[in-house]
Amino acid sequence: MCGILGYSHIAKPLPEGVLSSALEALVHRGPDHQGTFCSELISLGATRLRILDLDGGDQPLFSADRDVVVIFNGEIFNYPELRAQLEAEGFGFETRCDTEVVLNAFLRWGGSCFSRLRGMFAIAIWVRSEGRLILARDRMGIKPLYYCLQDGEVYFGSELKCILLHPAVRRHLCLSGLNCFLSLNYVPGPFTLVEGIVKLMPGHYLEWHNGNCDVRSYVPALGAAKAPSSIDAACDELDGLLTQALKDQLVSDLPVGIWLSGGLDSSAILHYAAHANRRPLQTYSITFRGRSFDESKYIREVSSYFGTQHSEFDLSAEADLVGAIERIAYYSDEPGADAGALPLWFLAQMTSKNVTVVLTGEGSDELFGGYLTYQADRYSAMARKIPHRLRKAALAFALHLRVSDEKISFEYKVKRFLQGSLLSSELAHVFWNGTFSEAEKQRLFLFADPGPLAAVLEGMADGCGLQRYLDFDQRYYLPDDILYKVDRISMAHSLEVRPPFLDERIVKFAASLPERFKLRGSESKYVLRRLMRDKLPGAVLRRPKIGFDVPIHEWLRGVLRPLLLDTLSQEAVSATGLFYWPAVKQQISAHLERRANLGYHLWGLMVLLIWMKRWKIVLASEEGRTTTTIVEVLDGAGS
Repeated sequence: MCGILGYSHIAKPLPEGVLSSALEALVHRGPDHQGTFCSELISLGATRLRILDLDGGDQPLFSADRDVVVIFNGEIFNYPELRAQLEAEGFGFETRCDTEVVLNAFLRWGGSCFSRLRGMFAIAIWVRSEGRLILARDRMGIKPLYYCLQDGEVYFGSELKCILLHPAVRRHLCLSGLNCFLSLNYVPGPFTLVEGIVKLMPGHYLEWHNGNCDVRSYVPALGAAKAPSSIDAACDELDGLLTQALKDQLVSDLPVGIWLSGGLDSSAILHYAAHANRRPLQTYSITFRGRSFDESKYIREVSSYFGTQHSEFDLSAEADLVGAIERIAYYSDEPGADAGALPLWFLAQMTSKNVTVVLTGEGSDELFGGYLTYQADRYSAMARKIPHRLRKAALAFALHLRVSDEKISFEYKVKRFLQGSLLSSELAHVFWNGTFSEAEKQRLFLFADPGPLAAVLEGMADGCGLQRYLDFDQRYYLPDDILYKVDRISMAHSLEVRPPFLDERIVKFAASLPERFKLRGSESKYVLRRLMRDKLPGAVLRRPKIGFDVPIHEWLRGVLRPLLLDTLSQEAVSATGLFYWPAVKQQISAHLERRANLGYHLWGLMVLLIWMKRWKIVLASEEGRTTTTIVEVLDGAGS
């Protein structure tokens, strides 16, 4: 696991100190080794966290004739098979690491090699004789990769901060990205919140040569896989896929741990890991003792069931929450309004003291329909048959329900559902997990524009079935919220996280399943739940899903209130030039006076301003302001 970065300098020299400063800024992603490659046209850097072949595989790595240079972040889980195939064709190897497999795969197959890689990766390859740069990102977006095209040059990195350290890059806020952030609570690719810097989309690669850039998907267009003939056949197939995925992803020269929530997904990962690994496994959890959403009962039952060496951190208002929030603002690069980043910080901090690699259950919900939002999508389709005026009246009544301090209370879900039922099906789906509706943004945000979000939602397939929402969430919510959050927080602690559910074979299998194998009445993730019914304690299978975040409504009224009021002061809000202060003040007052639960809304605004201050991101002057569309981002890169 590593961090990678690079700067071309065809027309202008790279300012002194930029490469070393950027490399130092990524040292948390790779504290074990840092290496550089500098030529007349480009400078590359890589930091390495040694997982496999501890004594070999430092980067950059060169072809035998030193014409091709590769830097690589991630893990290729099918590298043994690829290596054997390459050796059979005459390629030699000097290391045991997967980076050399990536290098030789490119030498053998060129750009088509990326579709052969099964794993999580961000790759940069420089061909010296051609002056050609190739960037590639894994299919699901597990590993991040940013780039900036400016004045005929290209700058790229695993984190935004690498690009921001180049003095030629202006730190101007991207209003299109911000419009999406305020609606979704995350920034959907290819947008970032910095004008001119974009994300390479999952499953894509970029070729840059002489200032010209072409971006395209490397994922082959395949027909729909044949669905299993029955639920029992589906369970058998998933059982085999999980067995193989865990066998592949447990490969490491260092200890491997598991993040355990006591829920279905992480417990399933633990089951298959325990069967693939003879040594006692180490598990790690966050608890909230004494709270209604505490999962310690289930966590300990599962830990005891599998005999793991278990560690817990109990997160309460007494923890250094403010300090963690400020450190997250540095390591996150962009403001993620997912409050789950806070408990994740303490979980990664605890885990990194004992292991370097950890397995997690991320991705299962987006593959098999695990979120309550998918149930809401179904119910709202039925609710829209009720006259609009009656739904509006029901919402007016619900708004008088007593506000609760619970993390996601019944009254919060009722109000949110009724609000969403008044929107289109596409807007409603993102509203369930998001924050501000377009109408709310109009009252709050000086540059409110429904266009950027509408352009993103155009990527949602037609129809009304579950799969259209799953596909959308796999393309945006999963990489730009869930995986983004996990990558930044884990790598801040030099910890590699592997999500076995996102094995390419399992993703394809899930896409082939009929809807009834995912949602069966009110039962979510039906195929996975059925598969695990004789493999896990019954309580784990029956328990409701509990989201991994904090009681943000309560904490913003209590322990985090000073930070909230200091960050969202009239002076600070007005200085951004972005928001109507009276509207922000109204939101704060309504929340603190318990007239509404607006914790998630205020959390998003708070982390945004903390991030802007930390990275000195400003609104461009009116003369220099631009509006970037998702079409321009993709067309400008030649996609």
